[in-house]
Amino acid sequence: MRTLWLGKGEDRRLRAGHLWIFGNEVDGQRSPLTDFAPGEGVTVRDARGGVIGSAFVNPHSLICARLYSRHPDRELDEALLRERLTAALALRQRLFDVPYYRLCHGEGDLLPGLVVDRFGDHLTVQLGTAGMEARREQLAACLHELLHPSSILWDNDLAARGLEQLSRQSVLEGPVPRRLDIPENGCRFTAPLLDGQKTGWFYDQRANRREAARYARGADVLDIFCYAGGFGGTAAAAGARSVTFVDASPQAVELAVDNAGRNAPELARAQAVTGLCGDAFVLLQELHEAGRRFSLICLDPPAFIKRRKDMAQGLAAYHRVNALALHLLAPGGILVSCSCSHHLPADELRRCLSHAAAKQKQALRMLYAGSQGPDHPVHVAMPETAYLKCFIVQKNA
Repeated sequence: MRTLWLGKGEDRRLRAGHLWIFGNEVDGQRSPLTDFAPGEGVTVRDARGGVIGSAFVNPHSLICARLYSRHPDRELDEALLRERLTAALALRQRLFDVPYYRLCHGEGDLLPGLVVDRFGDHLTVQLGTAGMEARREQLAACLHELLHPSSILWDNDLAARGLEQLSRQSVLEGPVPRRLDIPENGCRFTAPLLDGQKTGWFYDQRANRREAARYARGADVLDIFCYAGGFGGTAAAAGARSVTFVDASPQAVELAVDNAGRNAPELARAQAVTGLCGDAFVLLQELHEAGRRFSLICLDPPAFIKRRKDMAQGLAAYHRVNALALHLLAPGGILVSCSCSHHLPADELRRCLSHAAAKQKQALRMLYAGSQGPDHPVHVAMPETAYLKCFIVQKNA
């Protein structure tokens, strides 16, 4: 393996455990990035020749290399892929009784750029880096050996692949189902696979949905940005009095209503499950003007801050949507407020809630602070991998 040389003093963050190397940290005189092929394995050394580890390179990306081993000259070959995936599988099998979980979570499982979600005998795989794309065949061999899936969706429609200058055309292997049946927290949900969001289902919110459902009995529930109804459907099964879903996608609203009715047929028979399709900000304002109030509101918006330069605009959106939700919350009601923007620190989301409450002359008390589930492990040296925040607060009566 060839050597990727770092500039003077550029090894500190990496020696502290971080896995990403940026282009401006490389000594371009000793190892010009353009000399390397996308996905090529290299040994990374500091300016004095000390070994940092082994990484794969992409000269076209801002993150030009990603470490996968602390040993020199270690190829990310089929043997190492099998070793890492076997360890990832063992952890999930300790956590879950049924094979429905995120099997691999990129840097958290020491496989940068690789995401694998398992839905029984189907897998959805996302390869977000040139290094993983270059090892697709070896990866497929390992997945078939370990799991024997009946189908794999190689989901390539990722913004990250565009940044890595990779094709965004997805590939289907085997009879990939259009929709999937997913057990979670004692409920069953139908989720869109081929035309849904991300990998089809958000396993990362599993524990937070379970926690939110503790407040659902007898509650009028509003599930905002509902997708397939994970929060509202779980609340329905836990004894909610009514559930209202809000989403911009007609398919999402239809699925959410169906899923809630499936898990709480008595609510469906009572016509106590409804869906509203449209812009959430507009619909929330209309609900407020109509005098509607809810005793449990679940707010799980998309990432309003996808890039650091979006911070001001995205932060304003978080402030606004939390304020709108708080307006709709009945006295003594419970608000579940989430953010999946890794650029938004947890304290900033808490300030959004605090600011909204202060403007409305209300008080909130914190009942729960959650994050992504353990099948989405956080790399302790990489705050970027701790992206999900979930606060459950109660409005003063």
